[in-house]
Amino acid sequence: MPESRMRKQAADKKKSASAEAASEARKERQRRVAAPGSRRWVPPAFITVGLLGVLWLVVYYIAGHLIPVMSDLGGWNVLIGMGCMAAAFALATLWK
Repeated sequence: MPESRMRKQAADKKKSASAEAASEARKERQRRVAAPGSRRWVPPAFITVGLLGVLWLVVYYIAGHLIPVMSDLGGWNVLIGMGCMAAAFALATLWK
């Protein structure tokens, strides 16, 4: 049985509507992926700050008396190292 023109027009209209919806969904996905507030910087930042704190403490305990700046700081070196590690944990809370 041959299809009527109205059926064909309705089918074409439905196809174009679904194509429009698909393109809108695609655009929405692209907007979400390229969001300006992405936090891809957080993992490298908290790893770097944490390792800097650990390295500061290791250097202080091994060769702190040989480095003039560290020997002048004295016990504050522990606070600097622990502060860097605490800052790393604070940065880790920003990771999504």
